[in-house]
Amino acid sequence: MPASAERAWELLQNIERFAACMPGARITERVDERHYKGAVAVRFGPASLSFRGEVELTAIEPASRTLRLLGKGTDTSGGSGASLDLAAHIDPVDASSCNLAGRSEVSLSGKVATFGARMADAVAEQVLRQFAANFAAELQAQASTPAAAAATAAAPAPRPETSLNALALLWAIVRGWLRGLGLRRHD
Repeated sequence: MPASAERAWELLQNIERFAACMPGARITERVDERHYKGAVAVRFGPASLSFRGEVELTAIEPASRTLRLLGKGTDTSGGSGASLDLAAHIDPVDASSCNLAGRSEVSLSGKVATFGARMADAVAEQVLRQFAANFAAELQAQASTPAAAAATAAAPAPRPETSLNALALLWAIVRGWLRGLGLRRHD
């Protein structure tokens, strides 16, 4: 990431701004210091999913720059459910850059699990790539206007792109299918 570990950690702890970096996600209400309500909409081609649910900040460890979030929600049509267990941490590289690393586990149930299971890995990969790009862009925007960044630190970030790159998603699906056949791309 194009920022010091301290600056990236500040952004990571700001759940509203952190969530706004995730394509299609937004915090709709802050219940208290550790509980939030939110929505996630993911579009790929003509299909779209929209979930409403709750997010809980279950752990925050400033010494290791680590946090853990648990989320759960239901599709607005009521036919599907999803849950998320996310652990993320910031590792310093040097004075002006760091790594954002994490682990996530997503569970799907209902209709979305039935028709979307084959595409879930490809969609997740594309969402994470866009999240990383949005997070880096937010850090760069804050660096270009430090006074403005400090003044708006509590405000939600502008909504990032919420649709997935269809060509990249298609390639990720094909690549996953080829891997399933035992064929791998050689770089």
